[in-house]
Amino acid sequence: MANKWGIPIDVEIFVKERDKNCVYCGVEFFESNDSRKSKPSWEHIVNDIRINGKDNIALCCISCNASKGAKLIEDWLQSEYCKRKNITIDNIATVVKEAIANPPKIKNN
Repeated sequence: MANKWGIPIDVEIFVKERDKNCVYCGVEFFESNDSRKSKPSWEHIVNDIRINGKDNIALCCISCNASKGAKLIEDWLQSEYCKRKNITIDNIATVVKEAIANPPKIKNN
C-alpha cells in the first residue's frame, strides 16, 4: 500500500517521525498551521519518483520544495535561494547529506 505519491506507508510513517523540521532550511513543522512556511511537503532528494525508500524520501517546507523543483541537490545548494536562506551542505539534515554522499538507487525486486 502507498500514498497518492507512491510512497510506501511504512516509509511515510518513518519519515513523518524522523522529519519534524524541513530537511533543508530547518523550519519547524506545525500540523495545525496553514502557513506555507511551516507546512511539510514530500520531497524526493534524488529527483526520481521511482526511488521511494526512506533514504530518498524526506519532508521539506513548501518554499524549499518549490525552489528546488527538479534541480540536482548539488546545483540547488549553489542557488541564490539557498544563499539567501543560508542553506549549506553543513546545515542540511543528515538524510540529505547521506543521499549526496551515497545517492539512493532504484531497488530491483
